[in-house]
Amino acid sequence: MGRMVDVDDLVTASQIADWLGLAHAETVYNWVTRYPEFPEPAWRVGRARLWLWSEVRVWASATGRLPAGS
Repeated sequence: MGRMVDVDDLVTASQIADWLGLAHAETVYNWVTRYPEFPEPAWRVGRARLWLWSEVRVWASATGRLPAGS
């Protein structure tokens, strides 16, 4: 059986970039390859990926990438 997720928690690389104040979604893909501790996508079909914001937020906070007040 697959993993149960809250669909409202699913985010794209573009959303992650916006919420973390990044200029480009490509930065998120760079983090995926550069940082093994970056969360795995919760959903992947072909090249499309979705992450759980709750997991990305924890990682961003732990690595100092979460903007103040987020």
